[in-house]
Amino acid sequence: MTETITSRPVRTGPSASPALGGLGLFTVLLGAALPLVDFFIVNVALPTIGADLSADEAVLELVVAGYGVAYAVLLVLGGRLGDLFGRRRLFLGGMAAFGLTSLACGLAPDAWSLVAARVAQGASAAAMLPQVLATIQATTTGPRRAKAMSLYGATAGLSMVAGQILGGVLVAADIAGTGWRSVFLVNVPVVLVGLFLAARAVPETRSAHPEPVDVPGTFLLAASILTLLVPLTEGRAAGWPLWTWLSLAAFPFAAAAFYAVERRADRAGRTPLVPPSLFAIVSLRRGLLLIVPFSIGFSGFMFVIAVALQQGAGLGPVAAGLALAPLAVVFFLFSLAGPRLVARYGTRVVPVGAALQGVGLALMTLAAWRSWPDLGLVELLPGAAVAGAGQALQLPVVLRVVLSEVPAVRAGVGGGVMVTTQQASLALGVATLGTLFLSLVPGMGMRDALVTTLLVQLAGVALTGLLSLRLPRTIA
Repeated sequence: MTETITSRPVRTGPSASPALGGLGLFTVLLGAALPLVDFFIVNVALPTIGADLSADEAVLELVVAGYGVAYAVLLVLGGRLGDLFGRRRLFLGGMAAFGLTSLACGLAPDAWSLVAARVAQGASAAAMLPQVLATIQATTTGPRRAKAMSLYGATAGLSMVAGQILGGVLVAADIAGTGWRSVFLVNVPVVLVGLFLAARAVPETRSAHPEPVDVPGTFLLAASILTLLVPLTEGRAAGWPLWTWLSLAAFPFAAAAFYAVERRADRAGRTPLVPPSLFAIVSLRRGLLLIVPFSIGFSGFMFVIAVALQQGAGLGPVAAGLALAPLAVVFFLFSLAGPRLVARYGTRVVPVGAALQGVGLALMTLAAWRSWPDLGLVELLPGAAVAGAGQALQLPVVLRVVLSEVPAVRAGVGGGVMVTTQQASLALGVATLGTLFLSLVPGMGMRDALVTTLLVQLAGVALTGLLSLRLPRTIA
C-alpha cells in the first residue's frame, strides 16, 4: 500500500515534531515556486521594460542580476535565521515581504527604482525559500520525505521554465494596460493566498540548539559572491572597466578568507554560517558539485534562447515563451514518474537523464543551424521535449541526494547551502553564457552565436553526466 500525505498537520507523539500535512506541503511548495518563477519571468519582458523605462542594456542586466545576487548572498543567512527564530515565522515574514517588494517592482516609476525593488525582492526570497527545505526535513521522514523532496525538485524545475512562459503571456496580455508590470503584480494575490494557507497549515519548527548569526562569515560570503557575480554580469555591457578586473582579482582572496574563518569557527565548536564539516557528507558534496554545471547551463540557456527568439527570430513575447512549452510539459510528466524510477534504479537515472538532455540540446542546436531565422515552437519541439525529460530525471533526484543525509538539526543550514549553490550557479549561468552569446553576436551573427553557445552548454551537460556517475547509488 502506498503512503499518502494527509491533509492536516498531525503530531506523532507528545514530544514529536509536528508533521507536514498535504495542505502545508502545497503551501511551502508555492513558496518555493515564487522566487524561481521570478528569476526567469523577466527574461522575455526585458525588451518591453527597456523601451518603457528608457533603460540601457547595463541597467536591464541589473534587473536580472540584482535579484539573483541579493537572493544568493542572503540565502544561507535566511536558513540560519529560520533555525534561530522559527521557520514558519521566517516563511511568513519572507512571503509578506516578497509580496510588498513585488508590488514595488510593478509600480516602479523608473529603471533604477525597479533595480532597487528587485534587490529587495531577492532579499525577501532569501528569507522565505530556505524555510521550505528546512520544514520538509524537520517534519517528514521515510517515504513521506522522499515524496515531498521529489515534489520539491519537480516544483523547482517546472517553475524555472513556467516563469519564462508566464512572463511572455502576461506581457502580451497587457492586463488593464499594465504591460510588463503584470509579471510582478501577479505575485500579490498569490502571496495573499499563500499567507492565508501558511498561517493555517504550516507547522512551526526550529533548531533544538540554535546558534547565533555568524557575522564575519555572512560578510565574507557576501563579498565572495559579489566580487564574482557583479563584474561577470555587468562587465560586458559596461565595457570591462578597471573595477570589474579588480573585483574578479579580489574574489579568490575573499573566498579563501571565508573558508578560513568558517573552518576556524567549526574547529572551535561553534556553528559557522557554512560549516566545512558539512561537506564531509559525501552525498551532499557530490550532489552540490553536480548542481553547479547543471544550473549554469539551465539558466544560461533560458536567457540566451529568450534573447535569440525575440531579437533574432523576431518572435513576440508569447511565441518566445511558448516555444519552451514542450520542455515544461515533458519535465512535469517525467517528474511524476521520477520517484518510481529512483526506487527501482537508484541514482542511475541521473546519468541517463544527462544523456537525454544532451540529445535534446543537440537537436535544438541542429534546429537553430538549419531553420534560422524561422525558429519557434515547431522547430524546437523535438529537442525541447527530449531535453525536458532528461532534466526531470536529474534535478529532482539530485536535490534529494544533497539533503538525504543532512541531520535534522542542520536542516536550515543544509537547505541554505544547497539553494545558495543553485541560485549562485543560476546567476552565474546568465552572466557567463549570456555574456558569451551577446559578445559573439556582433562578429558572428545571431545564428552562429546561438549555435556556439549551445555547443558550450552541451559540454557542460557532458560534465554533469560524468559527475553523476560518482553519486551514491541509493538515496538514504
